[in-house]
This record gives sequence, C-alpha cells and structure tokens, in this order.
Amino acid sequence: MDKILFLAHTEADGTLPKAAYEALTAAKNLARDLEGATLAAGLIGADVASAADTLSGIEQVLGVSGAEFAVSRYVSDVAAAVALVEKSAATIVIAPATPRFCRALPGTAARLDGRIETQVTGLMAEGDAVHGERWFYRQRIVARLCRSQRPWFLLTSPGAFEPAPTEPVSTQSGKASLEDVAVDLPGVKFRTQVTGIEAAASEAQTIRPDAETLLVAGAGWTKKQKDGATHVNDAESLVLGFLDLARASLGSSKSLVDQGSEGAEVMSFMSHLNQIGQTGSTPRHRKGLATCCHGEEPHVVGWRFISERRAINLDETCGWAQGKADVLYIADAFEVMAKVNELLAADA
Repeated sequence: MDKILFLAHTEADGTLPKAAYEALTAAKNLARDLEGATLAAGLIGADVASAADTLSGIEQVLGVSGAEFAVSRYVSDVAAAVALVEKSAATIVIAPATPRFCRALPGTAARLDGRIETQVTGLMAEGDAVHGERWFYRQRIVARLCRSQRPWFLLTSPGAFEPAPTEPVSTQSGKASLEDVAVDLPGVKFRTQVTGIEAAASEAQTIRPDAETLLVAGAGWTKKQKDGATHVNDAESLVLGFLDLARASLGSSKSLVDQGSEGAEVMSFMSHLNQIGQTGSTPRHRKGLATCCHGEEPHVVGWRFISERRAINLDETCGWAQGKADVLYIADAFEVMAKVNELLAADA
C-alpha cells in the first residue's frame, strides 16, 4: 500500500505558488484512484501555518519551518525534504517542478535511495500500480513510466494540472492540524547567504508564466516592410506596448532569436529564453497570438498546450493556415498591433 506525500515550499509572503496547488490536484487524484493509498502533505518555509490552512482533504499535514528554510538553499531544502519523507513514511512524493525543487529533490531522492521524474504531465493508477507521463525529444514523444523503486519522486510540470481550490480546512478551529517536524542542521555552514532579493523592473520582464496570453514574435518583424525599409524600433515599441497593456508573456520563433548571431538587427529585449518550440520551451498559456511567423511544424510543437491559437500573417498559405491556428488574420501585423494597443489603452 502506497503512502502519498504532497510536498511544497512557500513563497516569500508565506503563500504556496500556483504550481503547488496544481501538484496538489495531481496528488489528490492519484490518492483517490490508487487502491489503499493515503495522502499526507509536507510544507517547507519560514512559516507554513497560513499555507497549511489552505489545504483541504489532507489526512496529515507536516511542516518544516524556520529562518533557515525561508529561501532556496540546497543543503537546507534537502535536509527538510528528507525529514518530511521519513516522518510521513511516504513511498510516492508528488511536488511541483519549481526551480527550487528541481535543484533539491534529485539530491533528496539519492539520499533516500529513491528515484525521481521531473516535468511530469500526467499521473494515473491502474490497480496498485502508478504510471507517470512526461514528454521527451523536444516535446515530440510522450512516455508512460512505472517504477517499483520507492520512494518515487514525481515533479509535476507547471500548467499540466488544474490548481486545487484554496478553501480553508473544514475543522472546528477552522485551521489545519499542523505537525511540526524538527530538522537539525548541526555544524552546517551555509556558503550561500541571501542578503536580499532584487526583482527586475516590471517593464523589463517579458517572460510571465502565469499570464493568460502569449504573444509570439517571428522574424517577419525585422524584415523589410511594404515601403522597402525595416522598422525594428517600431516593432519593439508595438511588442512592448502590447506586453505592458495586456500583461502578456513574450515568445519567439527560433529564426528570430538566431538572427542576433548572424549579425542581423534584432529586438533588443529578445533572447533565446523567449524561444518556444523546437529547442525552446512549451508554454501553457490559455491564449496564444503568433505575429509575423509562418507556423512551421518545429515551432508549432511549442504550442501543443495552448488551447486557443490565433495568428497574424500576410501570407495566406503559411503554416498557420493549414489547420494549426483557430483564427488566422491575413493582415499587416504592424497595423493590427497598433490598433490593438490603441484599444487596450482606451480600456485601461
């Protein structure tokens, strides 16, 4: 009989990230479908009491708290995770694939002689067996994995599951029954000391994982326009204007980000971090708007998790017209985005 542990860490304000509630959904569904399984929760942070109050349907809530666990640090996170797994006697650990856990939980699995899978997009139970799904080969092949080794750590990919509701636990006191787990760190000298956090200016931030809309820019923005000249500065202004007004995230085709290495003029704020598809990422925004890119198959691979797709292109025979977009606008992206920004500014 498997014991499932939902593992999460708090943010700086003491709340759980959205990805944690998505992992909670995966854990609850697996506990419901797996024969004889029980579910516990383990929280790590400076103060986990308020986060514990948002968890419902959990039989056991464990917490490791203190100043040493407030920030992401490998040695303290591994020690906390090991303590929670051992205290709960968990055989299956489900956690969000946040940067903090992607660094620390592989080491946790090694210390407990377990196994780990990252970026899991599906979990299912068949009798007393657990199967996890994830994508390989640049998101082109989906694999179903099953292991007998325990404990088995499964890090869920953000956006792959619906977030669980955050209603307080229904108890007489209105709070979760939180059990503190002590973690002794004798003689540990933290070589990394966090002195503060400095966030980038909001106008400089182009990657917003939680944004509803993803704007993808293609190489057409930097090509010669109908007047025979390039207008990269105007393109930058239009794209940044839309990102600011719509609070959207920015993606890019590979051809656009590669232009910088080829000596061509590119948008100053664009980097390979914005690239989606092929060797880039696969975002999970609800809406996607492709501008000045042709919808080639390697690029569209990155759109597989976006539910509503629209594109703007002057070429009516481009890849987006071949059933890859829900709506294709045959129009000049410069003119369309200028009008869109005008309408968004009027509603602001």
